[in-house]
Amino acid sequence: MSRAFVNEDQAAAQAEQPIERQVSPHPNYVTPQGLVELQEKVAQLQLQHQQQSDLRDSADPQRLADLERDLRYFSQRLRSAQVVTATATDKVQIGSRVTYVDEQDDQHSVQLVGEDQADAARGLVNWASPLGRALLGAQPGDEVLWQRPAGDRLIEIIRIEPA
Repeated sequence: MSRAFVNEDQAAAQAEQPIERQVSPHPNYVTPQGLVELQEKVAQLQLQHQQQSDLRDSADPQRLADLERDLRYFSQRLRSAQVVTATATDKVQIGSRVTYVDEQDDQHSVQLVGEDQADAARGLVNWASPLGRALLGAQPGDEVLWQRPAGDRLIEIIRIEPA
């Protein structure tokens, strides 16, 4: 067998490997609910991985590789999780639910959460995002500058509630 065929086989095998999920450089702060969600995600992935491994011959190798990649990522996130419990305070912190008004007098309510728990559609905002960073430490009545890629926006904090 020529050396060229060996290299092609190795290149094909490498191409099938899933790209690792990038781990954020930020501290892995999570709310208590975020920790529960991470634990559930790891348990779900472990079960799916076990089911795929049990199928051995008929298992989809790409599906198995994707599960292993996700299991490595979420297991690492679970190990590095630092639970932050919002306390009753007059300052925005991770876990706080914040109501604010923007320049168009539109009222919005979001909760600052960890990166893996963030879901804009549910009003869960990553604490390390531009909006999260603008809100952290603010108090009711404060106007803060939300630096967005689409343009800066001045917002006023109306209310802060612990989770």
